[in-house]
Amino acid sequence: MSVSLRSMRKDQKGVVVSVNVRGELGRRIRDMGLIPGTEFRVVGRAPLKDPVALRMKGFTLTLRNNEADFITVEIGE
Repeated sequence: MSVSLRSMRKDQKGVVVSVNVRGELGRRIRDMGLIPGTEFRVVGRAPLKDPVALRMKGFTLTLRNNEADFITVEIGE
């Protein structure tokens, strides 16, 4: 099932399907390693659910919800 990264819960795993933004923000998201095929796990959320922390490729990355909105993911097991 494909959803926005923003809607994922802690401990869910996923795979990036697409990054749906152009320009500087799109380049920045891709430069952080969030490209189609990237596997990750949601490891945490702040008390107000923003930002979201992801574990991927051996490091932890945090994204704000307004950035996560542009990332479509496939939820794994």
